[in-house]
Amino acid sequence: MKNKFLIIISLMTIFTNCSLNDTNDNDPIIIKTLWNLTNVSGGIAGVNNDFDLGTIIWTFSPDNSTLTVINNNTDDTIEDGLDSGTYPYTIETIGDNSFLTLADNEYGKLTVSETELVIDQNITSAGTGADGFIFTFKRITLVE
Repeated sequence: MKNKFLIIISLMTIFTNCSLNDTNDNDPIIIKTLWNLTNVSGGIAGVNNDFDLGTIIWTFSPDNSTLTVINNNTDDTIEDGLDSGTYPYTIETIGDNSFLTLADNEYGKLTVSETELVIDQNITSAGTGADGFIFTFKRITLVE
């Protein structure tokens, strides 16, 4: 169960990042899945920051357990999550909940659907809180 979510992310990546196509060479092939940060809410100040698609992009690479962040936000006064860079990650599943850890620091509870990823820092493996941020991402797939 500990790696259940990692397996789910890996399978999503495998099934969305490649395609075996012997019947029609004109069918699109998904080559990459990007998670675009669209909103950050919460925190002590109760922020609610929206971002345009392409401003902040997270790309998970399950084959080497790294997260690549491209953060093009130039306004340092608003919460936008991580700076640009590459971060090692793990996902731990406890019961029905999955938790993202980045560079040995638990980042929050993950909820993934076909089109959306939510990271809730108010829910951790150690319990709940009220001052964390909630990061909402929209899934974008690049096709060839």
